[in-house]
Amino acid sequence: MCQEVGLKIVMLQPFANFEGWPEGSDGREDAFRRAKGWIRIMQAVGTDMLQVGSTDSPHALSSTSYLASDLRQLCDLLSPHNFRLAYENWCWATHAPNWADVWSIVQQVDRPNIGLCLDTFQTGGGEWADPTTSSGLIELPGSNPRQTLEERFRASLEELGKTIPAEKIYILQISDAYKPREPLDAEADEQGLRPRGRWSSCLRPVPFDAGYLPVVEVAKAVLETGFRGWFSMEVFDGGPEGKDQEWKDMEAYAKKVMKAHERLLEEAADA
Repeated sequence: MCQEVGLKIVMLQPFANFEGWPEGSDGREDAFRRAKGWIRIMQAVGTDMLQVGSTDSPHALSSTSYLASDLRQLCDLLSPHNFRLAYENWCWATHAPNWADVWSIVQQVDRPNIGLCLDTFQTGGGEWADPTTSSGLIELPGSNPRQTLEERFRASLEELGKTIPAEKIYILQISDAYKPREPLDAEADEQGLRPRGRWSSCLRPVPFDAGYLPVVEVAKAVLETGFRGWFSMEVFDGGPEGKDQEWKDMEAYAKKVMKAHERLLEEAADA
């Protein structure tokens, strides 16, 4: 169907909770069985890139060398097919919620077919914003917590722009976030999903559409690396209330997304 209309599937996602299961566990056996199934799907749809989100399983071991070992084995499963692994930090992950965490692990994996999937929501929502506070921001101690937060976040983005080779960024995903009407419960829900995971699932509009994350700043930092690859709008927009919405005019919505993308590129270039 995609071939008939001239479309290419850039990436298959999200492959979740793969790495970190203890040796001999049912979870580990299931993870590698699922991996082989996802490879078959990649072959069927004609894509060469698999996105793996950093695990949010409470059962995952914390050793980064162990996490890297699992991902190295997955890279070796992908390699005979000339497939790549795009590792993404999920900001509610158990052990690797930030870009620096996944970059460190990717370096330890040390395979040519692994790189990063960076994301404006995951970085801004993990290192700057907090859906469990009334301000919607990470609230730090001290006499000037907002200034401290901004300085810390700016330093992180400067480090991203200076340290990650452009060729190791496979894709940049774009979305903003609504500030929740009421702070989310700080505890995991009945399915074990942490608050940032719940926030991610339904409160992520396109940029410049009532969100509040520093999307332009994150995009600029990624572009500072020299990255000029794929951008992907990854939107989960349930409106400010986080409720299901039915998008009836998809052509109009696609044009809205393209306008947001063009504005993002312009503002990131000017920032």
